[in-house]
Amino acid sequence: MSKTIDVCLSPELMHLHNVQDRTVVVVDILRATSCMVTALANGADSIMPFADLEECRKMKMRGFVTSGEREGKKVDGFDKGNSPFEYMGEEVRGLKIAFTTTNGTQAIEKSKDAKQVIIGSFLNLTAVVRNLLLGENSVLIVCAGWKGRVNLEDTLFAGAVVEKLKDYLGPDCDAPLAARHLYNMAKDDMSKFLSESSHVKRLNRLNIHEDFEFCLTVDKYNVLPRLKNGMITV
Repeated sequence: MSKTIDVCLSPELMHLHNVQDRTVVVVDILRATSCMVTALANGADSIMPFADLEECRKMKMRGFVTSGEREGKKVDGFDKGNSPFEYMGEEVRGLKIAFTTTNGTQAIEKSKDAKQVIIGSFLNLTAVVRNLLLGENSVLIVCAGWKGRVNLEDTLFAGAVVEKLKDYLGPDCDAPLAARHLYNMAKDDMSKFLSESSHVKRLNRLNIHEDFEFCLTVDKYNVLPRLKNGMITV
């Protein structure tokens, strides 16, 4: 049977999908998966994702760097927040990072039973597409969204993947088609297309426009983070 591709526009829809025989791509463009890709591209040893904030906090006692956000803001007492610029440079090399976010790590938690889980962002788009093309499994792209609601930036990433694989993987339903059409409308100026989106407005209130622009950079890194035994590594 030929491979197919599907898009889950919100983690709240995960109950509609059987992931056991699929490769799942988890995406949270603004900003969790963009941070993870950046950290591992800059030499971090591993990332352990946590849906639960307090479980993540406990990892500090085990020598992990505690990282992440709630409501877009760095958690009090954590070592790092959720900006990709915090995960660059030599000081990141070799770090074991415990990571929790409002949306992205929740989506990873709901995807953990998949045959393979990979971490996607625009920053490593081609690496993701290459893996899906060469792999044997059908694909599900899980968009982290915002507190269960659909968001534009994750949907655009899903659409970019669907567009690049359209000659090889057929859509399972209309969600991949919708995402692909949105991406094709937006691809020439994604920043402008997303300027009215809810999460961009949220980030602008936090004064982190640089994060937004950076997270839309295509193929800055050639890494493919994967989840295995609760750890994300490359």
